[in-house]
Amino acid sequence: MAENKVKFNLKNAHYAVMNVDEDGTVTFETPVAIPGSVSLSLSAKGDTSEFYADGMVYYTATANNGYEGDFEMALIPQTFETDVLCNTLDDNKVLVENSNVEPKAFALLFEFDGDVKATRHVMYNCKASRPDVASKTNEDKKEVQTDKLSLKASPLANGNVKTKTTGATANETYTKWYESVYVPVKTGE
Repeated sequence: MAENKVKFNLKNAHYAVMNVDEDGTVTFETPVAIPGSVSLSLSAKGDTSEFYADGMVYYTATANNGYEGDFEMALIPQTFETDVLCNTLDDNKVLVENSNVEPKAFALLFEFDGDVKATRHVMYNCKASRPDVASKTNEDKKEVQTDKLSLKASPLANGNVKTKTTGATANETYTKWYESVYVPVKTGE
């Protein structure tokens, strides 16, 4: 199948809470939709270091420390607030944020449209910081205000940071992308 030449339009964002067993095995819960994706901007983190010998750069090492950036959406779903940010609903169904509770790690699934076919992604081992609280008054027209999460996507213990589909991805894998978090498959080893 042909590969995309361009990408546009962020859509189909989902989150899946990550669990790590006592033996270090990583599993993910069933992905949950995050409606209203507006933008996603993640910058690569890591550095390059050079070792000099014989009067030249003898060896160059690079570090992949994942990605860091912002995910903007229309409104953070209450499920994300309770499942990931670990806010709780009290007996009166009021959402409570507690500074003693640590947010959970999760996988972020999403896709970008392309000229041939949408490319689907998974960012593993994400952490989100609390969103800012902001809005403003209406003037002569209503202006939609959005929520923004700061994200960090770190490598898993096995080194995997992210995956994405290609034009050659098996149809079954592609169509079931949002049913569970994709785990890389290696055959013949």
